Amino acid sequence: MPTKRTLCLAVLPIAALLLAPALLSAQGAAPERPQITGISHVGYFVSNLPRTLSFWHGLLGFDEYATLDRPGTNQVRIAFIKINNHQHIELFTDPPPVPPNMMSHYCVSVSNAEQMRAYLRSKGLDIKPGNGSKTRTGDYAFEVRDPDGTLLEFTQRLPTGMEAANAGKFMPPTRISHAIYHVGFLVGNLDKSLNFYEGVLGFKETWRGSSDGRQLSWVNLRVPDGKDYIELMLYDKKPSGFGTRNHVSLVVPDAQKAVAEIESRPAYKDYLSYGKPLVVRVGKNRKRQVNLYDPDGTRVELMEPETIDGKPSPPSTAPPPPPAHE
Repeated sequence: MPTKRTLCLAVLPIAALLLAPALLSAQGAAPERPQITGISHVGYFVSNLPRTLSFWHGLLGFDEYATLDRPGTNQVRIAFIKINNHQHIELFTDPPPVPPNMMSHYCVSVSNAEQMRAYLRSKGLDIKPGNGSKTRTGDYAFEVRDPDGTLLEFTQRLPTGMEAANAGKFMPPTRISHAIYHVGFLVGNLDKSLNFYEGVLGFKETWRGSSDGRQLSWVNLRVPDGKDYIELMLYDKKPSGFGTRNHVSLVVPDAQKAVAEIESRPAYKDYLSYGKPLVVRVGKNRKRQVNLYDPDGTRVELMEPETIDGKPSPPSTAPPPPPAHE
């Protein structure tokens, strides 16, 4: 009859065999994706910084909380408009590389920038070593381009960074909104975009809509670890009006009250010299919204978070446009 010691020795090889694959799997495992928690900021090129600051400050009530000069000069290269403690707008005085597209980039917050960089490299993206150091704003960040060439930045906010240092400041009661709701940008091939945003980054589709019921116009994708979302603006022939498609949406509790407040401000008279009168409409998502345009024609959308009756809007079943041609 085998002794207790013999039984233990007999079990050890089996346990080792069971454990070996797990150890090998752990050693060869690809890096896990860190959390993507929300939209950090959106960047736009502007042709006249003082006038654009008047739009964001005088009309919409936000404060400029910092600037960065062009290296070696005393000229402002980037002005930062604070939305809340975790979100802002960046205004670039550089000429746009591909006019009339005035969108520079958009940025999402991640829990660990270096881990995200390693994760994307494991997925085959060409992320150069060192493209993830500390930025001039004092946070960790790096950039990639999505399938349509839209520049996407990942940032890890640091307690010593410029944004963290200004927590609780530059948030006047005049702010027309307290949060960025979503960012919209042009997409010419839905399948490629979904492979990138859903397949690689883990975004989750929440709704899709059509402007005419015949062809899909928008697809909304929520960040995997938060509530913010991006809006893929679909096309089969790239439109000339980039500013009406590439946009930022700010959430407001009551669109009509927001319009009344904006129209009461002195800067509204100047706005009417280049913008359009404010009209509240109910979108295809059955949410009230109103569009404004900065001096360069970039659209800023104010949108209520709930539908007009509180019931979900059914998604469109229309087919997407064919892959785009220029």
